[in-house]
Amino acid sequence: MSKIEEVLKNKLPGLCYGNRIILPFKAHFLKVIINSNIIMDFSPGSKGIYIREKEDFTDLYFNDYEDLKNDVTKFEAIKMVVVEKGKDIFNFNNHIKIALYLEDKHKVRIEPSDHDIIFLE
Repeated sequence: MSKIEEVLKNKLPGLCYGNRIILPFKAHFLKVIINSNIIMDFSPGSKGIYIREKEDFTDLYFNDYEDLKNDVTKFEAIKMVVVEKGKDIFNFNNHIKIALYLEDKHKVRIEPSDHDIIFLE
């Protein structure tokens, strides 16, 4: 399992299949923005997203979307605020803003967010 900082530094990709994104790290998810939807409810009964943690990766299922590749353009990003598992979630210095870009052949480019990308706080 990789740490978020390692993924960003080494430009490790995620994967996308249908409405599922596979990330090569584990994290606490605080906010996910996809298109105009802001998701902050990550409870098991959440209608917007289902998160399943595996030993070496994390699955994100976007329940309101059938095929993310068709629903999110290549010019848009899925934005999120995450905290590395094991780090203090209450320390704002540990909050990491990342952007996911869906590319060809099921690849997901994971990048630190630019300051230009707006995150609603």
